Amino acid sequence: MARATGTRADEIHARLRADILGGMLAPGEKLAFGQLQTRYDVSTGVLREVLPRLVEQGLAVSEAQLGFRVVPVSVPDLLELTETRVFVESEALRRSIAYGDVEWESAVLAARHKLSRTAPTDADGRVSDAWLSAHSGFHRTLLAACPNSRLVHIAESLRDVSEVYRCWSIRSTRSAARDVDGEHERIAAAAVDRDADRAVDELRRHIELTTDLLIAGAGA
Repeated sequence: MARATGTRADEIHARLRADILGGMLAPGEKLAFGQLQTRYDVSTGVLREVLPRLVEQGLAVSEAQLGFRVVPVSVPDLLELTETRVFVESEALRRSIAYGDVEWESAVLAARHKLSRTAPTDADGRVSDAWLSAHSGFHRTLLAACPNSRLVHIAESLRDVSEVYRCWSIRSTRSAARDVDGEHERIAAAAVDRDADRAVDELRRHIELTTDLLIAGAGA
């Protein structure tokens, strides 16, 4: 019974996470138990297990007397998130480049190829689940050789939150000229070339450009 409950919780967690990252559940939207029970055909007990996990991952917030909400977005928070992500992910990438072997290089190139072959948006203009998965896989593979697992975990948690902003930015900056595929190509090339300074610089540009475009779109 415990195994079945855990499996159900994992399933609902994955669906909620995908709906938050895909913009189906909007930033700041209340995660009311009654509505979630109906939407996902799930029990209150499972939700009580799943929602705190989303809070731990930075995708939801818990407010006293108010319950749970999707993590809200704001320009000040985005700037702090961007600064922190650049700091943490750059260090993890440097260590991954230093410790990565030939298998790691092959994995980076494979993840980069998969991402380049995945359509970023669906028919409705939303960020596609397949692209989100491939994008997460690419960045996760870049850091996979870093021997500090806590550093990698922090980097991945920050990237999860940044995907909420990315989904927002897709809608706000859809017409903005940007070669995202080229950005990923340059990061991957520098990483497998073992040029840590260039890889970190390309990663920083990649992260900060998303922020710049989002702020510009929000102010338009």
